Amino acid sequence: MSSQPESPNVSLAGAGSEVLPSAIADLLKRDAAGLVAAIIQQHDTAEVLMLGWMDDEALRRTLFSGRVTFYSRSRQEYWRKGDTSGHVQWVKSVALDCDGDALLIQVDQVGAACHTGTRTCFDGRSVDVVVGNRAEDEPLAKENK
Repeated sequence: MSSQPESPNVSLAGAGSEVLPSAIADLLKRDAAGLVAAIIQQHDTAEVLMLGWMDDEALRRTLFSGRVTFYSRSRQEYWRKGDTSGHVQWVKSVALDCDGDALLIQVDQVGAACHTGTRTCFDGRSVDVVVGNRAEDEPLAKENK
């Protein structure tokens, strides 16, 4: 048995679309600007496409519209992915991380996810690192019981 608390599953059933349901809002840990990081991932390949920022309103719009909406920190306005580019992100699932300070949004991406025109915001931007390798005789981490 794991020592970690059960992760709550939050349903939108019966929730009005006018405000972010408190069952979700209460789980979020926002930064000083009231934002939460949103990692965008292709639903069928697990490819990480981009990172954006959401406040409660952007998340509400995302949950209730089926399209991803972000809050632009530089322009201080909402933007729905694909409205000008046609590169739409169709929402497939949304999950909160264990701390409530990040979202994982799985999407069906149409076209490029990055404003530069690349498939992901990480294409061609690798950083050299020293690669670590687990020794073959090193045991796998065991779950706390």
